[in-house]
Amino acid sequence: RTEDVAFIDRALGVVGPVGAVDAVALSGYLQASVSTMPYNRLRAFVKEISERTAGEDPRLGIDALTDCIDRRYSTGHKKRSSVICILREGLEKLFASQPLCNGATGSEYVRITRETRDALRGPANGEKTLLIDATGFEPQGPDCDATLGVRAYELGWKHLIHYNSRGTRFHSAGFGMGTDDLRVDCYDNPGDYLASGMDGVQTFVHGNAQDQVCQIAKSGKLVVYGDVGQTFLYGSKGGDIYVMGNVAGRPMINSVGRPRVVINGTALDFLAESFMAGDPLNGGGFAIVNGLFFDENEQVVPLEMPYPGANLLSLASGGAIYVRDPKKTLVEDQLNNGMFLRLTDADWKLLLPYLEENERLFGIRIKEDLLTVDGEERSFGSVYRKVAPARDEEVEAELEALGD
Repeated sequence: RTEDVAFIDRALGVVGPVGAVDAVALSGYLQASVSTMPYNRLRAFVKEISERTAGEDPRLGIDALTDCIDRRYSTGHKKRSSVICILREGLEKLFASQPLCNGATGSEYVRITRETRDALRGPANGEKTLLIDATGFEPQGPDCDATLGVRAYELGWKHLIHYNSRGTRFHSAGFGMGTDDLRVDCYDNPGDYLASGMDGVQTFVHGNAQDQVCQIAKSGKLVVYGDVGQTFLYGSKGGDIYVMGNVAGRPMINSVGRPRVVINGTALDFLAESFMAGDPLNGGGFAIVNGLFFDENEQVVPLEMPYPGANLLSLASGGAIYVRDPKKTLVEDQLNNGMFLRLTDADWKLLLPYLEENERLFGIRIKEDLLTVDGEERSFGSVYRKVAPARDEEVEAELEALGD
């Protein structure tokens, strides 16, 4: 424990220069140590982070604890769910220690609750982030915390954090067009319709998301550090979306335009039904399905079947699905109007920036986790397969190429 406290001292500049230890280093220290920490030491360390950073440097504590919630790492003999509970408790106390909106100003973080909601105002005196405690708010409608968030943005807040969510809906929705200057972070258990209709906003979900996520999205960015429920991206027109885990049934139905999606787990069925997203090599949309999961040691492991469902690209007329499938488990009977196309250098050039961002967000490495199969690094074209809607001219071109 003395070593833990000393590390926090260095992070806060009590010992050594300020900034010598940042949030990345602090979270890295905790992640590297948690597997050998008994529960009492872990609780004490998280409490120390929460209490010590609350007044001196809340951003340091919030960023460090959030990173520990988001990332996957060995927890030793402790259940991951128990570790997450301890981290969330520390983070909640850190949030709750920040000044209320109707009180003194000057902190970077300002908090608002249902009881103080009438005191909502715009930011002042260096205030940057509004913490919205969802406790007691209605699940939807004019008295939900999501509606309060919309009013806060209209008053000038550019960073919103919703926490203590217990299924309240429509987070990061309703802001209107051209919201590239807004970031929304959602903790705990945000409800349905999250980020629906997003048009520029950046949304980060630090856990699982529920159903109807990102419906009719136009642009912006959504990052989910967990799984997503049913009818994900229904009718979407654009946006960059990253999902650490799985998505449930009927994702990306009726999507058009330019949605760009990375799913690191898999989807149940009817992925990209009626997909109408043009040619991805000419500005259209696509999805990458990596077919991975984290094992009991939190190591990245491939699923036996990267896509176990049926009706992939059913009734689709555009777009493409790139499936990590080095064992060739995906068969034509699962496609329903889709066809396999040859991968080209242009495909790799298109996907690489998204896989690089995916690595930065989730720690899923391109070389070691995606392109390595049975201990051997392979080429992109031998690991991934491209599926696109079947068209007569494409069939002819493929047959002609095979004949060559």
